[in-house]
Amino acid sequence: MASYSLLIKPSAVRELEELPAKDRHRIIARIQGLAGQPRPPNGEKLAGEEKYRLRQGDYRILYSVDDAAKDVTVVKIGHRREVYR
Repeated sequence: MASYSLLIKPSAVRELEELPAKDRHRIIARIQGLAGQPRPPNGEKLAGEEKYRLRQGDYRILYSVDDAAKDVTVVKIGHRREVYR
C-alpha cells in the first residue's frame, strides 16, 4: 500500500501549537500514522461530510482523504467539546 502525503491547514497548525506539549506529541504521532493508514479502525466518518474523525484522549483530529491524489488533509484539531462547532 502506497503512503499518503500529509497536508495540515495553517489554522490546524495554530491549534496544534496551542496544545500542551504532552498532548501535542501524541497528536503529532497520530497524524503521522495517517500517512500509512488514512482510515484506521478507530477512525470514524463524520455524518453529512467527507471528513473523518480521529480520537486522541480528549482531543479530536478532523481530516479529509483524497484517494486520487493520495493526500490526507488535517482540517481541525481541538478539544472534544469544541472541535465540532
